[in-house]
Amino acid sequence: MNAGAASSDAPFSGQALSLWVLTDGKIGDDVQCLAVAGALSADFEKRVIAPRWPWQWLAPWGPIDPRDAPQRPDSPIAPPFPDVLIASGRRAIPYARAVKRASNGKTFVVIMKDPRIAPRHADLIWAPLHDRLSGANVVSTLTSPHGLGAKLTEARANPAPKIAKLQRPMLGVVLGGPSGGAQFGARATDDLVQKILAAKNNFAALAVVASRRTPAELLRTVGGAVAGPDGFVWDGSGDNPYIDILANASALIVTADSHNMMSEAAATGAAVYAWRPPGLARKLGWFVDQLEGLGAVRPLVGEVEAFNAAPIDATAEIVAEIRRRLKDGAD
Repeated sequence: MNAGAASSDAPFSGQALSLWVLTDGKIGDDVQCLAVAGALSADFEKRVIAPRWPWQWLAPWGPIDPRDAPQRPDSPIAPPFPDVLIASGRRAIPYARAVKRASNGKTFVVIMKDPRIAPRHADLIWAPLHDRLSGANVVSTLTSPHGLGAKLTEARANPAPKIAKLQRPMLGVVLGGPSGGAQFGARATDDLVQKILAAKNNFAALAVVASRRTPAELLRTVGGAVAGPDGFVWDGSGDNPYIDILANASALIVTADSHNMMSEAAATGAAVYAWRPPGLARKLGWFVDQLEGLGAVRPLVGEVEAFNAAPIDATAEIVAEIRRRLKDGAD
């Protein structure tokens, strides 16, 4: 996305708000940054950094790649500098610091997730509660931000044809993969598949979508087990039906290895069941515990059925805090 100045609903002085999103292009970082940026402004610039070796290895503590110095016209952080910069990912942190310095402190820097450096380098840091990050300029929420709100509404009104043709009620399955110790070996795969098959009996149809981390063997096994006219497994071809499945499922089974995936599922209002892979990181286990304590999620044990759950969405809270701090700084 490449845009100019933001809409006139800027949170200070009635002026247009210029805004950059800065990452190295990883989807986990992009999802959160773009969600917050999109809620702050209808227009913003997406800038991608790609430092060379050894500067990428030195991040987040070291300097930026010299070829990306702000004074170079082809630099990803060439001026004019924005009013607000939203950055995420360790490789982006040196660049956020560089913009702060080069703008003489005028750019308001927001860092998404623990930057692994002193919090003073940002005006505001968002981190999930399970990171246990604290500080005067830190805001934490249980779930992560996302930009699904309007997309879910649209997908419910006009679902993708491959999802629209499935009977209701529909069970959705969102598969992750190995991450932070989470294991998806043969025994884990068999356990998950058996639980999906048992859950499927209470629904007229089942739709499965995988992530980039999903092992091929897991996807093949699940696909073979649920094959049939009442089952759909996205094989990676065509448009990704992820949002369509989230929007139209009466219940969702989600592997708990991704904070983003669990957060997005909890925002739908559907009944969410978490499957915890062996080796799941302790902090993610704590996160799922909290969702279960709120009644937003249930463990994938025993019967799977639809239940009423209030959607949980932290995006508005994070955006409101950015606006408040911008306004306070402008007064």
